[in-house]
Amino acid sequence: QVHLVESGGGLVQPGGSLRLSCAASGAIFSINAMGWYHQAPGKQRELVAALTRGGSPNYADSAKGRFTISRDNAKNSVYLQMNSLKPEDTGVYYCHAHGVAYFRGGTSYTDDYWGQGTQVTVSS
Repeated sequence: QVHLVESGGGLVQPGGSLRLSCAASGAIFSINAMGWYHQAPGKQRELVAALTRGGSPNYADSAKGRFTISRDNAKNSVYLQMNSLKPEDTGVYYCHAHGVAYFRGGTSYTDDYWGQGTQVTVSS
């Protein structure tokens, strides 16, 4: 079984920074893309940033210039450095892994997975 575990959320003042981390565990041999989604209270989940294996990052307009996504393929991990945080960045941040190739019972599978979410609150 594959699991995504996030960490790094918390309470920060406007203008502050946080770094989110997400690690995928299991019998994984590759992950196509990893990314972060944001769900504000009462709103739908939206893409913040995504990064394919060996590719260029893709950012939501709201994240450009403030957030930086990075990956460590050897650790099956993805990170989101968030700077100049604003109150509208408040919400739950979910890690997403697309095209996770893994083994189970001697057979290979490919699926997508979500983490459990980590709360980010930007408030003075």
